[in-house]
Amino acid sequence: MKTIHSAPYRHLLSLLIEARKAAHLTQQELSQKLGRPQSYVSKFERGERRLDVIEFLEVTRNINADPHRLLIEIEPLLVKESMDSSMSERYPQKSTLQTVGHRLLIR
Repeated sequence: MKTIHSAPYRHLLSLLIEARKAAHLTQQELSQKLGRPQSYVSKFERGERRLDVIEFLEVTRNINADPHRLLIEIEPLLVKESMDSSMSERYPQKSTLQTVGHRLLIR
């Protein structure tokens, strides 16, 4: 699994971009608040550079976003991805998997 390109990580990036724009900040303005070059913001928003936990918290603080809310929003995607990965290892190719609520149906 390439976690930097996973669906949950891509969704987290889109939430960060949305929050930055809601704060009426350009990439340049955010980079100045962070004390980093504009390319830093551009690269993490495009998924070329991964944010660590401390950087994530610094970004959310500077765009006035609640980091807890963002993580709660992507958590269901993490659970689904984990279940899909686990099931495909156990039941390669022959099974069709369908998630209904928190239940996984195998057909």
